[in-house]
Amino acid sequence: MGIFLGCLDPENFKEFKLVKRQQLSHNVAKFTFELPTPTSVLGLPIGQHISCRGKDSQGDEVIKPYTPTTLDSDVGYFELVIKMYPQGRMSYHFREIHVGDYLAVKGPKGRFSYQPGQVRAFGMIAGGSGITPMFQVARAILENPKDTTNVHLIYANVTYEDILLKEELDSLVAKYPGRFKVYYVLNQPPEVWDGGVGYVSKEIIQTHCPAPAPDIQILMCGPPPMNKAMAGHLEALGYSTDMQFQF
Repeated sequence: MGIFLGCLDPENFKEFKLVKRQQLSHNVAKFTFELPTPTSVLGLPIGQHISCRGKDSQGDEVIKPYTPTTLDSDVGYFELVIKMYPQGRMSYHFREIHVGDYLAVKGPKGRFSYQPGQVRAFGMIAGGSGITPMFQVARAILENPKDTTNVHLIYANVTYEDILLKEELDSLVAKYPGRFKVYYVLNQPPEVWDGGVGYVSKEIIQTHCPAPAPDIQILMCGPPPMNKAMAGHLEALGYSTDMQFQF
């Protein structure tokens, strides 16, 4: 173990065994990996991610970052919720991996660091699979009885079926009313829909995120064009660069 708390090594890939694979939709699955012992923790600071290594359809090595949806309070295992894209090189690896196979992982990685009470409130703007770091941070805050931070999430997708972790998000809203709010935005909403429509606009941010203040922060994670557009909206609304963080 050396100086590393938990099972990760930032310098070297370590292998973790897939023990369960649950298909959540036609292109999304939840992968559960076993840690060395039932009491082991992954050792991932809040808001940080891991690098996963696999092979693409040509047999070439691919390394991609993923954020587990589990926390260090989940002992003995960690989970990844992965959206598999038709052309995705790492998606190919996750489509091919079976229970009993091993995944090579190293970490932790990331620039985000969090201490409870660091801010009064977080605004979060997520797109697609950019929800995973947001979910991890929100869960860590809400499940810590000493942390009173409020969390306001705007989560954008193309269709209703594309919403990842919807059950989990809705159950956090139900469990922590007033502390955690989620506003879903869909580009192609179903006929009956009470969320936002189209893209995340300045107006949506203004309505659903905490107003600019020194003790708030807006976290962003989505496809690069979305992140760029959001940074533009935030700047126009008076959020300084200190008030913004992009995963």
